[in-house]
Amino acid sequence: MAAINPDPALIQLQGLDLLSSADLSADQTRALLQLAADLKARRLEINLAGKVLGLIFTKASTRTRVSFSVAMTRLGGQTLDLNPQVTQVGRGEPVADTARVLSRYVDALAIRTFAQTELEDYAHWATVPVINALTDLEHPCQALADYLTLQEAFGQVEGLTLAYVGDGNNVAHSLMLCGALLGVHVRIGCPLGFEPDGAVLEQSRALAAAHGGSVAVLHEPVAAVRSAHALYTDVWASMGQEEEKAERERAFAGWCLNEELVAEADPRAIVLHCLPAYRGLEISAGAIEGPSSRIFDQAENRLHAQQALLAALLGGI
Repeated sequence: MAAINPDPALIQLQGLDLLSSADLSADQTRALLQLAADLKARRLEINLAGKVLGLIFTKASTRTRVSFSVAMTRLGGQTLDLNPQVTQVGRGEPVADTARVLSRYVDALAIRTFAQTELEDYAHWATVPVINALTDLEHPCQALADYLTLQEAFGQVEGLTLAYVGDGNNVAHSLMLCGALLGVHVRIGCPLGFEPDGAVLEQSRALAAAHGGSVAVLHEPVAAVRSAHALYTDVWASMGQEEEKAERERAFAGWCLNEELVAEADPRAIVLHCLPAYRGLEISAGAIEGPSSRIFDQAENRLHAQQALLAALLGGI
């Protein structure tokens, strides 16, 4: 394995929080993707022995929980699952108290919660790095894995077009912000009334203008995906929106990412989905299992992207 040659952009991340994709600079985002690729290829070995990551997840999780745990293990550290049902978090202990106490025990906190404001409260009171492991507003770790997958497929991401079709949700927000930093042309295709948050859209467009990309919102699926290099979708009803499921399925009729839409994209296009997927609703079985699919590579890349992030935040480089 090669010796680590620290990238100054990564060194700057030590001890910081990641609450939003926009917390990173363009150089830091690119450096994290390169570090993730190097770790995946086993070109580097990073030692975080003695470091402990605490997980506070108030929402269900498979990929995020497992990938963070395995990432810390591979880096030589360990993970504590601080399930709110078996800690005082679930009994209403104030965030200010929990964050300050846990900061005395662990070296970083990865938090999955319904509200971005709660995550920000943890970051305010904690004295260790706080990582957004998904909130109602963003999913920045997912976006890092997504663009790592795009980089693997095309060699680079700058100038590529990523078309996201579906609800303008937390995943869409992080794809917009992260893509804007990387010079990607991001299209969000959605029915009227399901657009991304206006403030996030404005922020992502400003970042895109500074880095050679663009962010557009379209309301017709074929126009959204035409000639795109990556086609991406997510569930139509996120966690916490279960009561809206039937209504949303009616609203999203015609928006299934299927073989017909894939045929409208660039011939080299890849298909992405952050999972879990509901075949026949937001994506067809043929698109998931077809030759263009990189969905399970994308899921694996959660591990590698989070290894890179943890190594940078915890001073392992």
